[in-house]
Amino acid sequence: MNFVECHDEPIHIPGYIQSFGYLIGIDADSHSIAFFSENITDIFSIENSEILFGKKITDFPEVFKTILASDIFESLEDLTRRDNETYFDKIFIGEKELHLSVFRSKEYIFFEFEAVIGNPNKRITNKYDNFYIIGNEEEIWDQLLNTLFNIINYDRIMVYKFVEDGSGKVIAEKTNKNADSYLGLHYPESDIPRQARELYKKKRKRIFSDVHSEPVKIVSKLHDKIDLTFSSLRAMSPIHGQYIKNTGASSSFSVSIIIDDQLWGLVTCQNSVAKHIDLEDRMQAGIFTVLASNAYSSFKAKKELQYRLDLNTKASLLKSEFLKYNTLFESLVENKSAIRILPEADGLALISENYIVTDGITPELETIHKIIDWAYKNTEETIFISRTFRKDFGKELELNESAGGIVIYFVEKSKNELLIWFRKEFDDHINWAGNPEKKIGTFIQNGEEKNIVSPRTSFETFKEDIKGNSRRWTSRNEIAIQSIRDVILETSHKQYVTIKNLNEQLKKVNEELDSFSYTISHDLGTPLTVMKLNAQMLLRSLSETSDKNKHKISSIIDEIDNMAEMMNDVLQLSRAKHSEIELEDLQTEQTIEKITENAKLTFGSPDSKVMIKNCPNVLADKTMMHQVFLNIINNAIKYSSKQDHPVVHIEGYEEEDRVVYRITDNGIGIPETEKHRMFKIFNRMDNARKFKGNGIGLSIVHRIMNRIGGNVDYESTEEGTCFILTFQNPKFVKL
Repeated sequence: MNFVECHDEPIHIPGYIQSFGYLIGIDADSHSIAFFSENITDIFSIENSEILFGKKITDFPEVFKTILASDIFESLEDLTRRDNETYFDKIFIGEKELHLSVFRSKEYIFFEFEAVIGNPNKRITNKYDNFYIIGNEEEIWDQLLNTLFNIINYDRIMVYKFVEDGSGKVIAEKTNKNADSYLGLHYPESDIPRQARELYKKKRKRIFSDVHSEPVKIVSKLHDKIDLTFSSLRAMSPIHGQYIKNTGASSSFSVSIIIDDQLWGLVTCQNSVAKHIDLEDRMQAGIFTVLASNAYSSFKAKKELQYRLDLNTKASLLKSEFLKYNTLFESLVENKSAIRILPEADGLALISENYIVTDGITPELETIHKIIDWAYKNTEETIFISRTFRKDFGKELELNESAGGIVIYFVEKSKNELLIWFRKEFDDHINWAGNPEKKIGTFIQNGEEKNIVSPRTSFETFKEDIKGNSRRWTSRNEIAIQSIRDVILETSHKQYVTIKNLNEQLKKVNEELDSFSYTISHDLGTPLTVMKLNAQMLLRSLSETSDKNKHKISSIIDEIDNMAEMMNDVLQLSRAKHSEIELEDLQTEQTIEKITENAKLTFGSPDSKVMIKNCPNVLADKTMMHQVFLNIINNAIKYSSKQDHPVVHIEGYEEEDRVVYRITDNGIGIPETEKHRMFKIFNRMDNARKFKGNGIGLSIVHRIMNRIGGNVDYESTEEGTCFILTFQNPKFVKL
């Protein structure tokens, strides 16, 4: 017993034709008769059909005189130069009028005959342009079905659209009053398997007049089976025949909908009783289907053009916004909502090195880190798109409903720069025409029993719930992402060129700024000192009753102190960048203890509990090391000073060739959204406004750590912040 998969069934070489027609095949070179259908003797007066083999049609002038007299036969050489071009004529055999169709397929020329059937009830519109003035997709298909209904008058006619996986859905329908509706129902890919879809692309009109009739055998002495791909008479496969019977139909007719050279869908027609459609009517149905297909293609092209124009406008605006900022990451962050909305995503994560900025509905940061690690290990392409991301990797990555679908775009892998768009899980269901689950059945073919995927016997609506998927990322969404990518590439190049051109100017400006910093510190230091001394003398000379004036003068003194502190910080920032450094093996414990005690006094927090544990030596410049610990420890004590029980932990440890210090406080914490700005000059968080400061300290630390070959980072929650200082380990460096 053999097993036959639907995809493997050789439906193009059945060895039979349908009973409504007749077939003669001749060799394209010699014109000798090579095969014919058994029923050919029903229309031609031949006592023994065996005598036809090896002879020509012209050898039987009396038998085939109507064929010989036809215009097609007289021009046969010209009409059969190319494969698969069909030509039509009408002939009489006795008193019976027949359609004659002729085409060449490879080495054979096919002559097909079928009776002419008049249709007195046929009503056809002459308004062929109607399809091109319709304003939406549904109306185009409804117009087609209304037109075809008047031509073929089957019980049910439908527009069936294929989707990417080969399954399909009924998107338009017209029925008589007695037929059930299939509108909106889905059909699995196995209903129209792969090789059947290929045949629909080649032979675009297909009729089975009577699924209960016995097929007619093709008689041939050829070793190979006759390829009937382009034959209108080709018999249906046993599997497909049983499928049609199971639907309750006795006759079916289909016309392929071809758009952009692809099989977009089918016009599928079913009738409860056997019914043959005349060849001319079938041709007419094909013409109207082509008109509707072209109108739909034109309609979609117009909509696509409008979408592209709108997208280009939005991309141009985005590009102009990008160029307002000095770095790509800043451009992305400041335009994150527009970047999220353009491909219709629910959430967006922007990643640059260790920074993550989000917009909309996204997973937790820990989960985003897992997704990033997964992407680097599992994706080679620049853009990865999935609508089943949670379904496929939900358990592995602990995804919630915010990551049903995903798009990952690697801007530059080496710099850990990427964008991730998210779509929420979409609770969906599919209404199938019957349970799509495959069942195995048996059938007899040529006396041999075979196992097959059995056609469904029930087409009652079967609802399947879909979990773990997002809405489908459409081609438009993909185009939008490509457009964002183009904006990034173009603006990055422009920023690179701009920065390169400005580098020389910046060097000169930096030199002037450094000189200016020293000048300010030195030249303005003396006037500020004089101003402060005079203000203090004035304050002491005021009587005790002048509280209002005392307050004003005290404010002046405070502002002078702030100005002096800012001038000193600017000077330190400049020195951190340009001053000469001398790396040496340095002890840290005494420096840390001294800075800690002074900080408690400076910020009025004598009750701050500072725990110092392990202080390994570091490789650094002595002055710069002091500046680093000064800024970090001062921040820790300052920002925790208003807690009921302020606590600061300072701990160092060796990690191979590195020395790591962790300075942890229980202060105000740092919002995740501020992380990418933390080490920029003059940056201050909103929750730090009630503390004195100017936003320069962390910039100094960042510059110093870079210059001495170290690094600074931080971790923060609502319970506080931990700054992580990483120095070179002097044990691994020859001094």
